[in-house]
Amino acid sequence: MPTDSNAFDHQTYLKNAPELPGIYKMLDSNADVLYVGKAKDLKKRLSCYFRKQGLAVKTQAMVARIQAIETVVTNTESEALILEQNLIKTLKPPYNILLRDDKSYPFIYLSHKDRFPRLALHRGRKNQTGRFYGPYPSAGAARETLGILQKIFKVRQCEDSFFRNRTRPCLQYQINRCKAPCVDLVDEQEYARDVQDSVRFLEGKSQEIIFDLIGKMDAAAESLAFEQAATFRDQVNFLRQTQEGQAISAQRGDADVLGIAWEPGGCCVIVIFVRQGRVLGTRQFHPDFKLETTRETALLSFLANFYIRNADARDFPAEIVIPFAVEDQEVLETTLREVSGKAISLRHQVRSDRKRWLELADKNAVQALAVWLADKKNIYQRFLMLQQALKMSTMPERIECFDISHTMGEGTVASCVVFDQQGAVKSDYRRFNIRDITPGDDYAAIGQAVERRYARLLTGEGKMPDLILIDGGAGQLGKAMESLESLQLTSITVVGVGKGETRKPGMETLLDGVTGKEYVLEPSSPALHLVQQVRDEAHRFAITGHRQRREGKRRKSTLEDIPGVGAKRRSALLKYFGGLQSIQQATVAELSKVNGISKALAQEIHDHLHS
Repeated sequence: MPTDSNAFDHQTYLKNAPELPGIYKMLDSNADVLYVGKAKDLKKRLSCYFRKQGLAVKTQAMVARIQAIETVVTNTESEALILEQNLIKTLKPPYNILLRDDKSYPFIYLSHKDRFPRLALHRGRKNQTGRFYGPYPSAGAARETLGILQKIFKVRQCEDSFFRNRTRPCLQYQINRCKAPCVDLVDEQEYARDVQDSVRFLEGKSQEIIFDLIGKMDAAAESLAFEQAATFRDQVNFLRQTQEGQAISAQRGDADVLGIAWEPGGCCVIVIFVRQGRVLGTRQFHPDFKLETTRETALLSFLANFYIRNADARDFPAEIVIPFAVEDQEVLETTLREVSGKAISLRHQVRSDRKRWLELADKNAVQALAVWLADKKNIYQRFLMLQQALKMSTMPERIECFDISHTMGEGTVASCVVFDQQGAVKSDYRRFNIRDITPGDDYAAIGQAVERRYARLLTGEGKMPDLILIDGGAGQLGKAMESLESLQLTSITVVGVGKGETRKPGMETLLDGVTGKEYVLEPSSPALHLVQQVRDEAHRFAITGHRQRREGKRRKSTLEDIPGVGAKRRSALLKYFGGLQSIQQATVAELSKVNGISKALAQEIHDHLHS
């Protein structure tokens, strides 16, 4: 505990602390927030941080940095819990759990106003007219279900624009994955039955569908329609196999089932998503807990984080099954009811299918944690070997790597990826659209990207790396060093990653940015494997950004670059001439015939298209 004259006087503060529910913010000497917490009794909770013994090492380290405490009193503990999670999401205090899971979950969407409805993967707001099924733990799980539906019921999954413009069946019809409603090869009644069966499947009523199909199969066989009977038989067999593979429950209802594994070196939480009695899939998380010291406190923090802090991205089930009771369970249920708008129960004493799911979640959590810890140890070993290979005085904790991607100088994009001793830090990845350079000048592109990246960091955005990797040889490395010197950042180790003479993986050459010394590592070296992993990720990220930029530019109409030709005039031109090719072939006189196009503007359009 601090004893110097500048230490926080907690005794005086605690005398006036409110004995009411609310939140507290712990601040350091720079007035930056260290930790945000909530309490039923603020005075009693804050007193726990300043007791003489019994504090964990991480808690002691945080308390030693406290220079001020701010509190906000709330009417109820539930209000305090919501405010706490909102502040954590906004302020990102270093001692709070930061679970990056604010993206929306995918659903399966069924349009219902179309003559022939379509099924599709949907992510984001549900502002389309139709029905949504899910959420699925990943896009892969949703696509797997769509694939099953396509094989069994053959309901179309193509875009409406593609569907409306067909004059003959597409490949999906040829491989027996669609009945070609686009060219009326299936009547509306049969298609409607397929849609209804798809809905029943998504609602977990596969057993009903099987019995119906068996009845249809028998009827078709009796009427000697053996080909149709064989189709029904195949559907029944496929549904039975799907039932076994997806562990469909006889029980109905929506639930999230959580399992947790906890060790001093890490934690893993497994969430099993059950909707309409069907297990849609699982998702695993490895929260970075800072002050939590037990499974119970870790699970409570995860629940608040997962369901309250990211409430706008969450689809709430009616029931959350947890492996054991947690403190303040009633408060948590009340808060969940407020943020979701519906009654949600937390249960830990369950039977039947829910008990089996809970056991499965716990078992998977234990196995996933073991794999994660082993991988974490492997990454640490790679960092250690890289330190030794580059003769760095300390082990790098944060590595950033730059790469460039373009096509013949078009749409140049630079990428910056970040790795730490936990692996890829994707939230810190950045892309830079390179401008104002000679097309194809990779040296200038790298220099611009490095300068833009670290000029931002100098203003306080993000963290400085311990090691910078530049994908390229001496030219790229030299430009990167110039940019860093102009920013007066000369203490960072910078290394170029050359491809070597044979340009084969494993033959890379590492080039020191200051001394120019070359390091040639063995192909089996863990240090080289780490460099390759980071470099390949930077390459992938750059290529993805370049393709997006290039395709976006090519989709853009050349009419958009003409001053005075807005959306209405572009639409009028396209409607009048039928397409861009006809506009390009039109004379000035013909262009001026379009409503809203004067002779002067027609001349400008003609000149622009023929420049």
